[in-house]
Amino acid sequence: MTDTLPEPLAEIRDEFLELAESDRLQLLLEYSYELPAIPAAYEGHPELAERVVECQSPVYIIVDVDEAGVVAMHATAPAEAPTTRGFASILAQGLTGLSVADVLAVPGDYPQSLGLTRVVSPLRISGMTGMLLRAQRQVRAKSGL
Repeated sequence: MTDTLPEPLAEIRDEFLELAESDRLQLLLEYSYELPAIPAAYEGHPELAERVVECQSPVYIIVDVDEAGVVAMHATAPAEAPTTRGFASILAQGLTGLSVADVLAVPGDYPQSLGLTRVVSPLRISGMTGMLLRAQRQVRAKSGL
């Protein structure tokens, strides 16, 4: 991991790493309860969201970039998939409010830095990586980069 990790994501990472490995799943579950709702403008418009095919569960993301270059990430994930929902929540909370440059600078190995690689399957970590890479690709597309 680089030292250039944006503060919100660094704080989330540190929150996980401060816990014993056995307690990290509980924190991930707590994040799953905190997944922000998608904006009303996107309700009922699944064609506006992108499916994250790396996830076993149906996860969809939408990234907005406003005129000032500030990013907002929105995600949907089923309540019966708390691990996936927790990962989506971490990224939605950690990327929202960042600049385009900060989002694009997030290292692709961020999901591995949370200290969860021994308590969740590699497939789940791969799903979070897929979410991050898709969010970054949407940011590039919507900011004209």
